[in-house]
Amino acid sequence: MARIAITGGAGFIGTNLARALVGANHEIVVVDNLSTGYASNLTGLACEFHKTTVTDYKALRRAIKDCEYIYHFAARGSVPRSITDPRSTFEVNAMGTLNVLEVARENGASIAFSSSSSVYGANTERPTHEKMWTSPISPYAASKLSGESLIQGYSAAFKMPVMIYRFFNVFGPWQRPDHSYAAVVPKWIWLLENNEPIEVYGDGEQTRDFTFVEDLIDVLLQGLKDKKSHPFPVNLGFGDSVSLNTLLEILRERYPLMRVIYRDERLGDIRHSQNSPIELKRLFGERRTVDFREAVFKTVNWLVENQFRYQKSSEKKK
Repeated sequence: MARIAITGGAGFIGTNLARALVGANHEIVVVDNLSTGYASNLTGLACEFHKTTVTDYKALRRAIKDCEYIYHFAARGSVPRSITDPRSTFEVNAMGTLNVLEVARENGASIAFSSSSSVYGANTERPTHEKMWTSPISPYAASKLSGESLIQGYSAAFKMPVMIYRFFNVFGPWQRPDHSYAAVVPKWIWLLENNEPIEVYGDGEQTRDFTFVEDLIDVLLQGLKDKKSHPFPVNLGFGDSVSLNTLLEILRERYPLMRVIYRDERLGDIRHSQNSPIELKRLFGERRTVDFREAVFKTVNWLVENQFRYQKSSEKKK
């Protein structure tokens, strides 16, 4: 049993990971400022919770001082929000990462970092692979690339064991649907449940390599179990690219009266996303993943059963 910290542990991916780690009998410390996460996500879990932010170095150090492994998932997400407020995005995603690294160095801890496929940006080569050049087209993507560079620098200078995972459009249970910058899958389900139209930015033929959160958690747990350390980023996407229009057709099976409004494309959005999972398979082996349609309906069912958690009429967290 290890003592493990999760920054952003009351958020979407952090909640799923915390539940899996507690189920594996690890001792868990969660750090979250609850800007998008919920403390109630951790109700009933045997974990230690600290309400603080990764930008507060002293509080962070106190919270995770004894942890031997750190999943650093705390971040200020969303491309549109980063365009509106770049400074706050960098304070959390870059300087916050520096703070986590300093604590990890003092602890002698390993660190796993959640980066993003958005770092490839203007590079239109598909499928995406780790040897491609990166070219961020938003402050959010640039901040994530900055975090990667910091972690690689600490790994080289201080021999710190690290894993840098570039996530690809993760979705599933425990993902908030009810705020302005919600991800597309939960946001659309939420709108449909409330009989509101869906807005699609672009023609809907843009594609995403959607990753079901259960499949992502399986990889993260294997990385911990096998004590994986890799000095370069690895794309955590399985190569199954799906268009937004295809997602709409799947949702239409459940919501036949859905209304769709097409808008102009948004600044900073990439057109296509598809990973080549060769490096992922090399490090973690072949693996079966949940079928996309099944994963979408698992997400629908979870959200329908848990919609009481969210207040649509008043966005208390943005």
